[in-house]
Amino acid sequence: MPLTLSLVTLRRQTERVMSLTPERFPVTNATESKIGVAPDVNVRVLRRGPTTTPNPTFLLIHGLASNARMWDGVGDALASQGFASVAVDLRGHGHSDKPDTGYDFDTICHDLCALLDELHIERAIFVGQSWGGNIVVHAAHQHPDRVLACVPVDGGVIEIGQLFSKWEDCAERMKPPRLAGMRGGRLESAIRSTNTDWPESGIIGSLSNFAFHDDGTISPWLTFERHMMILKELWLHQPSQMFPNISRPVLFMPADSGDVNWTSNKEQAINFALEHLPNGRVHWFRPAHHDLHAQFPDRCAEVLVTHIQNGFFS
Repeated sequence: MPLTLSLVTLRRQTERVMSLTPERFPVTNATESKIGVAPDVNVRVLRRGPTTTPNPTFLLIHGLASNARMWDGVGDALASQGFASVAVDLRGHGHSDKPDTGYDFDTICHDLCALLDELHIERAIFVGQSWGGNIVVHAAHQHPDRVLACVPVDGGVIEIGQLFSKWEDCAERMKPPRLAGMRGGRLESAIRSTNTDWPESGIIGSLSNFAFHDDGTISPWLTFERHMMILKELWLHQPSQMFPNISRPVLFMPADSGDVNWTSNKEQAINFALEHLPNGRVHWFRPAHHDLHAQFPDRCAEVLVTHIQNGFFS
């Protein structure tokens, strides 16, 4: 995207963003901790809402190269209605540990089950966005005893292998931009200018995908090499093969971005899923950004609460 800033604006924004540390954007209304989920792997979690409740807990899972703070608005909205949530930085992301291995779906789901064990949560409603949507589908298939229900948020039907028959083509077309070294002010300007209808919680969540350095530059928390490892696992993933054998309720929450062809393909994939799932539903957000949980946190939370109240998640 073209980024043009005057020198004065760039200097002012850079000075402000240089201080974007945990102290600059502190976590609010949440208990923050590190929890061990595997040998030498601790993940950062943010817990919101009541510590004791008869209602199920929502396990909030971010997308590729994202982080737990993208769920701040949803977590706050759920807590205001008396529901508990746990948002997690998956391994390699955010403030969690960053091992060089373990980025396949089975290991990620094992991390999540271990997290529930440590928190003494028997079952949870798994909510995941994008890559996280495929993760929650995988978890529902592999660990139905831990997944009360799963909610893919603009995800869960991603099969990149249908688009690229060769991994090399996929890697070339879908590799992330090399953002390390970009000025922090330039990044914030881009995020704010392209997401003018987002609440501040979503802006902070998006900025939290990056480490801000003393020299005013940024780098993604997820390294390029680990990003590509996850992308290859996503290229191999085939959730459509799992749908007939998923016994838990699945609620798709897709976004209609306004791209007619892309939305049509998404509709076809979700309709296929609903035809093969024993218990599936869909709630579209139209129009909406891919990060609809950051764009419309209150609406997202309301849909989740409604499906507890109407018994779908039971």
